[in-house]
Amino acid sequence: MFKPLCGLLLSLLLGTLAHGSPLAESQPHVLETRQSCNTASNRQCWNSNFNINTDYEANVPETGVTRQYTLTLTEHSTWRGGDGRLKYSAMLVNDWGDRIQVTVINNMRSNGYHSHFPLQYGNGVLGPIVIKGPTSADYDIDLGPMTLTDWYYGSVFEIAHRVNNPSNPFIPNFPGSPPAADNVLINGRNINFAGSGGSYTRKTLTRGRKHLLRLINTSLQTAFTVSLVNHNFQVVATDMVPIRPITRSHIFLGIGQRYDVIIDANQPTANYWFNVTFSALPCGQSDNPYPAAIFSYSGASTTALPTQQGTTPPDSRCAAPERDYVPVVTRSAPGVTSFAPSLSTSHTLNVDLTVDTAQARVFWPVNSTPLKVNWQEPTLRYIANNTLSTIPRSSNVITIPPSSGSGSGNPLAETQIREYNPTTDRGTLRGDNPPRRDTTMLPSWGWLLVAWRTGTNPGVWLFHCHVGWHVSQGLGVQVVERLEALRDGGGGGLGDVETNCGSWGRWYEGSRWRQDDAGL
Repeated sequence: MFKPLCGLLLSLLLGTLAHGSPLAESQPHVLETRQSCNTASNRQCWNSNFNINTDYEANVPETGVTRQYTLTLTEHSTWRGGDGRLKYSAMLVNDWGDRIQVTVINNMRSNGYHSHFPLQYGNGVLGPIVIKGPTSADYDIDLGPMTLTDWYYGSVFEIAHRVNNPSNPFIPNFPGSPPAADNVLINGRNINFAGSGGSYTRKTLTRGRKHLLRLINTSLQTAFTVSLVNHNFQVVATDMVPIRPITRSHIFLGIGQRYDVIIDANQPTANYWFNVTFSALPCGQSDNPYPAAIFSYSGASTTALPTQQGTTPPDSRCAAPERDYVPVVTRSAPGVTSFAPSLSTSHTLNVDLTVDTAQARVFWPVNSTPLKVNWQEPTLRYIANNTLSTIPRSSNVITIPPSSGSGSGNPLAETQIREYNPTTDRGTLRGDNPPRRDTTMLPSWGWLLVAWRTGTNPGVWLFHCHVGWHVSQGLGVQVVERLEALRDGGGGGLGDVETNCGSWGRWYEGSRWRQDDAGL
């Protein structure tokens, strides 16, 4: 069955972005052989047994292929201008049904900054993953991923210390306010807007062909609206959920959101600006006010800049028209239409920015408690030792009772930039095949209603803000699903928890690094 959950945001400054990460169980099949049906004229087909209408949460092809990647983390000098290029780790490319094995080697010097999980990607520890599968509209050429990220010349850990300090905010009189990014990188590069050096990312279009582009917002703080001069985007997937094709002249990307779009190269041979714009509302800014890339038709100059600036799209107001995105594989969440939250119900998560004067810290608590996990006592250890009832309140644990039913992971029902009103808003909620995605926006002074299927996925799942500063300040909860099944090994077994925690404790005892934020 679906469990509705509504967040009522009472923030002072910033809209936040919620991210939920439960994964549905799949049922293995006999090994599938890739066939030639996935062609430019029929991208809906994958092979004789799988296509765009396959219920991908119940049936996944078993290719028998394990793709192995080794990622090495190294230290490099901090850029002070746009004259470098952020070189991502190897792009992970896989077919639908493959397994992925990733080995990470850390070559950072012992006296360098260590990588907190919510902030490490702000210093460049990230990369795209491409999973090839059927698509709801046809295309000829796959252009691969295009990542967009805000870029800070200083260490994000140093920036976070100031963001967390209420006496020295980046915007006077607004505790917790972050700085504008020094630049915005598109596939790891851009020009230095304030000086010399750098270069634009370029993509090549073939006239008369359709091109698949995978847009990914990998930012720490910033949401974007993107547009391509004289071209439209045909949106075919949101956060890996295939949708019925819909055409847009511009697209809003919150932090962590992904869109698969198709671009029809039907314009004269020339160079065209791919423009990135910001909202007037506080969901991220940059000292580079005009981030851009260049799309060049084959045969156009490879060095000349585009001549048409394009039209600035309407202000997104830090939100997207989520309701317009209709999943191909349908689901229903009828319980949301009768949902009636209040400030005291267990289904309501109230979010607010607070200043703790005693600690001189800024926090984003959920239901009055900022999340803070104990690195030496993870939630799984409490579960393995049957002591979950003693876990500190600061762990923000929500235990979902056992249930069963049909549905899907994280269907989005509705958002509004105002307080939830059960009398007027309940009738607007859509439980019949609502948009489904794992990342969406929680508006300032507004509300967000989400629901997800329970009973199929034992584990401890983090539901958190995707603004790096906010999750560092405690904006998140842990959702425990199918507790008894997890204890019985349904979530992969807990036999190694004690051994691993013991090894961690021995290392941490002599480590110079100490937890100084939420610990995620």
